[in-house]
Amino acid sequence: MSSRSIGCRARPAYPVLVLVAAALLAGCGTAGRPVAAPSAVWDGPSGAATAGQPAATAVAPTPPARSPSPSVTPSGAQPRRVFPVPARKVAYHPTHSAYPGTDIFADCGEPFVAVTDGTVLEVSRVDRFDRRGPRGPHNGGLSVSLLGDDGVRYYGSHLRVVRAGVDAGVRVRAGQQLGEVGRTGNANNVCHLHFGLSPKCTGRDDWWIRRGVVWPAKYLDSWRDRGNRSPAAEVAAWERRHGCPAAPRGN
Repeated sequence: MSSRSIGCRARPAYPVLVLVAAALLAGCGTAGRPVAAPSAVWDGPSGAATAGQPAATAVAPTPPARSPSPSVTPSGAQPRRVFPVPARKVAYHPTHSAYPGTDIFADCGEPFVAVTDGTVLEVSRVDRFDRRGPRGPHNGGLSVSLLGDDGVRYYGSHLRVVRAGVDAGVRVRAGQQLGEVGRTGNANNVCHLHFGLSPKCTGRDDWWIRRGVVWPAKYLDSWRDRGNRSPAAEVAAWERRHGCPAAPRGN
């Protein structure tokens, strides 16, 4: 027999070769050609910043999981966080006077929304601020604080209005409107939202903790860029070091 590849042409039906020809004809579709292995599918690098980490500029591609389950949320996944004032004109500074916090400047009436999923803790719908005193307890004017599912208390004050239905004990979702930016309390007639991050200290009206204990700016930077940096570890570390102080520190 010749060493050349056997073609796919039909042979004369000699009785002696019937079985051999049938076997050869069964492979006509692929004779002389190797079978290609299944091609791999690759995911490109993601441009989204998550958990406070900067977006990667170059990442080696990695193959996807064999049996993805899109309906299942991975265990330990971070809750979603959003910027608290979704306005076109907004500004804030990385520092604040006397204690950690951030003033987010925006027009009065702009929405103040829940940073993450959680439960409303405290609500003030009456502006009790008096320049004659006492200094501190009523500085925020109209305000809302939210205990996120991540254990962090998110506080916004100087509001113009608190939305109806936003009451202590009510569950809210990330991005749900809680009120409107205003200038109540000691806002000095400037429209802005005072924003604070703190642990929840139970058993007292702990306004000196609620107003803020860790600097929010780096988290705000992340959320404004659609990142998801979490303040939970820093807030928990502060609480381990300081507990729940029974009196304010600073003004």
